[in-house]
Amino acid sequence: MVDPSPWPIITAFNALILASGLVMWFHLNYQILLWWGILQTIFTATLWWRDIIRETTFLGHHTLIVIQGLRYGMLLFILSEVCFFFGFFWAFFHSSLNPTLEIGACWPPAGIQAISPFLIPLLNTAVLLSSGVSVTWAHHSIINNNSNEAKQALTLTVFLGTYFSILQAWEYLDSSFSIADSIYGATFFVATGFHGLHVLIGTIFLLISLLRLFNNHFSTNHHFGFEAAAWYWHFVDVIWLFLYVCIYWWGS
Repeated sequence: MVDPSPWPIITAFNALILASGLVMWFHLNYQILLWWGILQTIFTATLWWRDIIRETTFLGHHTLIVIQGLRYGMLLFILSEVCFFFGFFWAFFHSSLNPTLEIGACWPPAGIQAISPFLIPLLNTAVLLSSGVSVTWAHHSIINNNSNEAKQALTLTVFLGTYFSILQAWEYLDSSFSIADSIYGATFFVATGFHGLHVLIGTIFLLISLLRLFNNHFSTNHHFGFEAAAWYWHFVDVIWLFLYVCIYWWGS
């Protein structure tokens, strides 16, 4: 086991502040607590990442047994994320398969013009699938000790993740409905919005891995930091495919 760390409990406390700030922003238009939570979360994450990089790269604390524990932890984390999104899909299908009279007994509800699945959503699908290919290319390049190709592939992945976020923001700004427009708007923006948040987090993970790659922190048999980020990114890809098929294509 590695040395005990204060950052998990501090990060949980900061996440509580961030969530409380979001609630106050939604209901009272009060943003100070929200920004405080964001800044504290970023500061804590930076220190946590610093300690992990020191443990694995310079102190040699990440032995095979420790890495095995980290693998199990990452897999359980991804499983919890699957359950998290399962709730959103449950809410969507519960409302769409049997729409009530209050929304016109139809889906999408009366008066809502759904986003076409063949415009920005289709482009975003191609972008994310391409990023899945490039992150796999980066992984194989690291395993084969090809540093230059790994840097190129991971840089491309970070660019595609950023491009996806820009396209999704454009889609939201161009949408004819909002999160307040019946159960359709609520389920659409909560599901796709949380996925967009996961894309941002995954892009940050990959960006940190890219910086570590430029600093020669990874070797052919010791690169779990990148591997965990790649697992997370593939999870984001798969969730998007379900979102595209169910919400954008079938749900429209």
